[in-house]
Amino acid sequence: MNWAVTTYDSAFGYVSAHGAPLVDLLDPQPGERVIDLGCGTGSFSAEIAERGAEVLGIDGSPEMVAQATAMHPGLSFVVGDAHDFTVGESFDAVASNAALHWMTRDPDAVIGRVHAALRPGGRFVGELGGAGNCAELIVAMQTAWRVFGLGEPELPWYFPSPAAYATKLEEAGFTLRLLEHADRPTRMTEGPGGAADWVRAYASRALADVPPELVDPLLDRVNDLAAPALRRESGWVADYVRLRFAAVRRSDGAAPTPFGPMAADLPL
Repeated sequence: MNWAVTTYDSAFGYVSAHGAPLVDLLDPQPGERVIDLGCGTGSFSAEIAERGAEVLGIDGSPEMVAQATAMHPGLSFVVGDAHDFTVGESFDAVASNAALHWMTRDPDAVIGRVHAALRPGGRFVGELGGAGNCAELIVAMQTAWRVFGLGEPELPWYFPSPAAYATKLEEAGFTLRLLEHADRPTRMTEGPGGAADWVRAYASRALADVPPELVDPLLDRVNDLAAPALRRESGWVADYVRLRFAAVRRSDGAAPTPFGPMAADLPL
């Protein structure tokens, strides 16, 4: 799968590692004001701040914000819901790394709040799980739940297609500069339990209604089902598919320009 248009720290350790290229795409400049939306423990915020920008990290989890504040005492972090946050001044950019797919209640509202937080010409840069993300893991979960006579597992993510997300951005008042949708198989370097550990870490909500005595055998079955596709000699691999984008807030009243010019021609 490869679709492109050019115009919180975890035990698995890949979220922060994959943030660096996103910082390059954002290209924060000294003195710019940038929001890190869904900042988690603040690692991505710190990378942005290293470029000289003034960063405000926003996350819906008080625990995450507390950790971020403790780990990065020189930066600003606040608790806020991405669906309805407000800021007193306009920002130059909003960035989000591996967080937007957790904001499931109303993705359009999230994009709308980002638009409201930006000055005209401000940048919205992000990376999230795209359509097809975790497909093998999800199928293994759904099959295991059925084998054990359980209802469909509750999945806490939003994985949009490139076309769907491009439409949302354009309709919300953004001009899209870049959109990439590509496979990114990622080693579970610190998840020795494989798919079972992944479910415990990222889909714990699905386990909430499972009888305690069934959890371990259920997750053993998930591992059995996922292993043919995801277990290698070198270890387990998660079947990630990433959607990366860069967009610019249009001036109020400006007409939309589908997909915009080439990214190489117009700086963000």
